Amino acid sequence: MSINPQKSGDLAAEVVQDVSRLVSLEIALAKQEMRELAIRNGIAIGLLAFGGLLCMLALLVAVPVTVVLLVAFGWTAAAVVGAAIWAVGYLFIGIALLLVGKSRLRIGLPSRTIASLKETKTWAVHRLRSTTR
Repeated sequence: MSINPQKSGDLAAEVVQDVSRLVSLEIALAKQEMRELAIRNGIAIGLLAFGGLLCMLALLVAVPVTVVLLVAFGWTAAAVVGAAIWAVGYLFIGIALLLVGKSRLRIGLPSRTIASLKETKTWAVHRLRSTTR
């Protein structure tokens, strides 16, 4: 049984063209997935930064309140309690933002692209084996 060289050449050219198209599609998928990952991580880092800022603000409010409570300059109790409530509020919101930011942060490889590359590899190996027979 002989293989027609013209037909084998056409099949090889078709496989090369298909692989070329797949590679360009894989690159486009990787770019899109990295863009989505960058946006997601940018939002997460922003939440972490704002949460940290609110925690620092809570500390800046809590320190003077503690000093007033310890030294007792004669401030009214309502002002001290109000400042303490603000400090606790900043702290809770800051911690909540830190936790949300941490949960949204994703460090790693683009999973869809990796899965697609594995499928492409399997397809290409199968295609090459079928054309060499």
